[in-house]
Amino acid sequence: MNEIIYSIEKSLNSDEFIEVLKSSTLAERRPVDDEQRITSMCINANLIVTARLDGLLIGVARSITDFVYCTYLSDLAVAVKYQKNGIGKRLIEETKKVTPKAKLILLSAPAAVDYYPKIGMTKHNNCYYIDDISDLK
Repeated sequence: MNEIIYSIEKSLNSDEFIEVLKSSTLAERRPVDDEQRITSMCINANLIVTARLDGLLIGVARSITDFVYCTYLSDLAVAVKYQKNGIGKRLIEETKKVTPKAKLILLSAPAAVDYYPKIGMTKHNNCYYIDDISDLK
């Protein structure tokens, strides 16, 4: 395998992002059929770390952060073909290098819940979310 290049990118092409979401199986839980929403997700993320092999996007860590207190790692996607090679862990490491004082927070995909403890992340049981304002009581 040629060298994988990890870098921080100011922007992410929505078509490339959709392809890596699909090739990673994360597309099952992302709005890949809504190009406008995916484009907004790419534009509004303020920390994007990529893994590229010969220019091809094979992994991405897309985050929203204040750089000093918290970093929400919204998408960690690695193409299935390249998984189990340390790429996901390296994307997290590269994200933390930019935000060393910030707590990195993510919601795991169901298939990845056993992965994160293996790389040293701590499970937190007090997470809550809401999808629709009409759900508020």
